[in-house]
Amino acid sequence: MNPIKKSLSSDVVIDNVIQALEGSVNRNLTEGLLLSGGLDTSILAGLASKWHKPYCITVALKGAPAPDIEYARIVADLFDLKHHVHLFGEDELEDGIGNTIKILGSFDPMEIRNSSACYIGLKAMKQLGLSSVMTGDGSDELLAGYSFFFNRNKEQLDSDLAKMWENMSFSSIPLARSLGIEVRLPFLDPEFKEFAMNLDSSLKVAKKDGQTWGKWILRQAFESLLSAELAWRVKAPLEVGSGTATLSTFYNSRISDLEFTKRKTRYKQEDRVNIGTREQLHYYEIYRNLVGVPYLRAGDGRKCPECSGSVNDKTTYCRICGAYPI
Repeated sequence: MNPIKKSLSSDVVIDNVIQALEGSVNRNLTEGLLLSGGLDTSILAGLASKWHKPYCITVALKGAPAPDIEYARIVADLFDLKHHVHLFGEDELEDGIGNTIKILGSFDPMEIRNSSACYIGLKAMKQLGLSSVMTGDGSDELLAGYSFFFNRNKEQLDSDLAKMWENMSFSSIPLARSLGIEVRLPFLDPEFKEFAMNLDSSLKVAKKDGQTWGKWILRQAFESLLSAELAWRVKAPLEVGSGTATLSTFYNSRISDLEFTKRKTRYKQEDRVNIGTREQLHYYEIYRNLVGVPYLRAGDGRKCPECSGSVNDKTTYCRICGAYPI
């Protein structure tokens, strides 16, 4: 590979980024778009609207802080898109959590908070009669959008990105499959994926006005399409944008200290699973009922030290329970 260097003219690099992503979006047009109003889905909305205006859905938990709603409305207005805000309550959330746990085979709290909101959004799309949906998955992995990349030197960043690329997986794919709808991920289109991997990492994490930003080149390239407010919005995971981040507090209030200790001790002794929080306890009991006990399902390979489930030899993260590092 010949990395695209920051030393090239910034205008040339920006033009290359725009052309590469435009081509990917054009190849992956869909009827709908899960719109968070974050950088990635805002760009997809703007580019897709050049050829076809997707129906956009934003999901949020009733009564919880959900900043995605405001930003998504700004994007929908900017590109004149049909936009529906789907507010879900506790019953729909619990149904989404159960299905997400069963489909993904995970009781990792972070995964469930994010992916259950995704599942609810995909299901809402299907209920509206849409058969194909676009998501912004892959951008953070390819272009170093996560904050834990920010304090790395270039050598460390290159190494971390390469390791992430070997183990990438995206819940929207199996979730959509389970619902019988097609999901397309333009950032993971083979041509754009190769292009993004070839971008020099100094174009991915860089400073603007003294602040460090991930996906720096993407923000630079599409600021004129969006606005400074949208292009330089600080990354907010789906759990934060949709309000499901409040679930940890919600479940903590439902189980007493005595009951929590009793149940987590039981699962440690009987199932070889270490339960960290009340929220994780809730998810594990659903997992246990729908999927099974991790160690009983594990093969002969490497085991997670926290849940005794099977893990890939090369990974440092358990997809079953969320343990990190392992």
